[in-house]
Parts: sequence; C-alpha cells; structure tokens
Amino acid sequence: MDRYGPDVLSTSAARKPQLPRVPADLGLVVEDVETGWVGAIVRVERTAGMHVVLLEDRHGKTRSFPLGPGFWIDGRPVELVPVGRSAPKTPLRTASGSVAVAPRRARVARQSRIWVEGRHDAELIEKVWGADLRVEGVVVEYLAGIDHLNERLTEFAPAAGRRVGVLVDHLVAGSKESRIASQVHAKFGPSVLVLGHPYVDVWQAVRAERLGLKKWPQISRGTDWKLGILRELGLPHDNQRDVANGWKAILARVRDYRDLDAALLGRVEELIDFVTA
Repeated sequence: MDRYGPDVLSTSAARKPQLPRVPADLGLVVEDVETGWVGAIVRVERTAGMHVVLLEDRHGKTRSFPLGPGFWIDGRPVELVPVGRSAPKTPLRTASGSVAVAPRRARVARQSRIWVEGRHDAELIEKVWGADLRVEGVVVEYLAGIDHLNERLTEFAPAAGRRVGVLVDHLVAGSKESRIASQVHAKFGPSVLVLGHPYVDVWQAVRAERLGLKKWPQISRGTDWKLGILRELGLPHDNQRDVANGWKAILARVRDYRDLDAALLGRVEELIDFVTA
C-alpha cells in the first residue's frame, strides 16, 4: 500500500489519450495548430538531430515545422511520424500522375517518335512525362517550327510501327497550323497524328496561378509575344537571352501535371498512346 495515495499528476498523465500516429507521406495535407498554416507535405528531412516536415500551401509557398504532435488532419489532432521503410500504402506517382514502376533502365528507343515545335515544348514534356517516356522507349524531338513538317515526314517515312505524333502550338480552325495538319494527315494517313493546343505558345499551358497571375496577359499586336509576357511578369525582356532565362523561371514553377492546363495534358497523353500502340 502507498500510505500517501497515488500521484495525481502521474495518474492524469497515464489517462491522457494518445494522439493517432500518422506517417508523414508526401502529398498529405495537414494544418499546423499553432500557426494555422495549411499545406501538403513535400519533404521530410533530418536536421540538427530532429525530423522536420516541409509544407507547401496552395500558393506554392513553403514553411518547415518539427515533426511530431501539433498538427491537425481534417480538424482532428494527430502526431506526424517519419514514414517507415516498409512499402508505401499507396503507389508512388510520376510527375504526369502515372503509377511509378520499379527503378530500371530506360527501354530501348522505339522507331516511333513524338515531334514538338521547339525546345521549350520538349523541356516541358521531359519534366512532366520524362519518366513515362523512358519506360515506354519514346524519344521526343523538336522541329524548330512546323513550316517544314511535310518535308521532315517525307524524309522520316512513317509506316506501321514507325509512327510520328506531332504536338503543335496554336492549332485552331483556319490557322496555318490547321492547314498543315490537314495536308500531312491526307498524305501520310494513319501513321501520323498531329494534335495541338490553342495557345500562342506552350508557355501558356502552365497555369497562370503558378506564376502569381489570375490569367495570362494579352500582348498587343506588333510586340514580340514572349518579350511582352516577360515584361508583364516583371522579368528582363530585351533579348533572346532574357527569353531563355524567363522560360527557365517559368519551367521551375512546374511541379507536376497539376500545374498544366488540361488542353495540353490530354493532347500529350493521346500522342503517347498513339506512338506506343
């Protein structure tokens, strides 16, 4: 027997309910109780002997917090813990949203190709669909414009098992691009598929919100479109070097397929299906 009775404080501590322990999986949306910061988990790292979780809010801003108690999920308090080394409960995803396959060497390139108009198109596709394309063995090449598409296709000689999918800027009714698309479809038949988006340039396929804009600005006629866009974004806009640096800044804001407009997503997915059929 304890002549002094039980320790009230220790009894309270023993009866205190334990918080649910939730693994800090990437993409999980949580709220920090103290600051009210709400964001998705983008990274967990160990620093100064402790685990820190990095949360990104819907505006793309990030803050770090110590891992442990002090978080809410759907209004309920939880304790965030490091993810164990066991297999994840949900499949990992590539930047395009596809289920990621186990690490392996890239597949030997197919004869079929995807052609895009310029370097920026190719870099954007690589960033979002690169992992998928390597698994499928699809090579993306750029044309430096669509004006010579007919000649390039004649040289390539498309055929069954040797298809070409072409992604075109500003593919709208009555445009030069639409006339060229009709001509090559008539000439090369089912071995060629030309698809496109309605934008002046692939830059506009990046969601404006990722750049801090409500919508992409309209550029007046007579002004170089890309230089005009850079001016509206408050970036240097004098020459081609500024264009290259400006595109790097825009591309850096793209994290995955969710940062791109649906008008581009659907067309690229369709082209990948076409050349891998």
